[in-house]
Amino acid sequence: MSEKQRYFIELAYDGTNYHGWQVQDNAISVQEVLNKALATILRESVETTGCGRTDTGVHARQLYAHFDLELMVGSEQSMDHGLWAMDKIRSLNAILPHDIAIKRIIPVNVDAHARFDAVLRSYEYHVHFEKDPFKINHSWELRDKPNINLMNMAAKIIMEHTDFSCFSKSNTQVLTNNCKISRAEWVCNEGAMVFHISADRFLRNMVRAIVGTLMLVGKKEIEPEDVRAIIESKNRSNAGVSVPACGLYLTEVKYPYL
Repeated sequence: MSEKQRYFIELAYDGTNYHGWQVQDNAISVQEVLNKALATILRESVETTGCGRTDTGVHARQLYAHFDLELMVGSEQSMDHGLWAMDKIRSLNAILPHDIAIKRIIPVNVDAHARFDAVLRSYEYHVHFEKDPFKINHSWELRDKPNINLMNMAAKIIMEHTDFSCFSKSNTQVLTNNCKISRAEWVCNEGAMVFHISADRFLRNMVRAIVGTLMLVGKKEIEPEDVRAIIESKNRSNAGVSVPACGLYLTEVKYPYL
């Protein structure tokens, strides 16, 4: 007699060598590599469902996916998930490439869902201002430092809204472009700046479009208050360009039961 067991798997990756998270027909993705590794270790076909998708070159410090296995009732795995998970984490990390790391494998209820159950997602966008060989593919290099105070004024205006059609790719087949942003803030580090943003959900390309728009404010090409009109226009062509993917990191995904 068997029963279905669902697992969440927590991972981190450097997205430089991948065409995003999601499986694609003609390009290598993180999900494809993970699915193949799971199938090798578990000796059966495994299909993961991610908490979201990251674009080509985007990194993740924390991303969750779920997958299902059929377990024999009373098997060693069904009786001691903890020891089983620790063993599989070691095995997966041994065969995965250096730029993908498994952090945890967690048994969850069979109806738990990595994408739909997430209540908060957080991203960071990194920029730096001096040539640094160690930041290649991991931060966006800018020649001139933008005005952080103006950008944070505009970020506060963004937080007053919920419809972010102006920051979304077109034809994304989502039911709504509404998101609840709980944090949007630039922070200075030595020789660098980091944009922190958290929300219940994000639209495709949304963070990179927001950063591109805030950069227009920081360079004094538009005023902070102009961002309000851009958002209310719901027109992507009115917002700034999408900044390079290399500086973007998915940093946290929260669930009510983890």
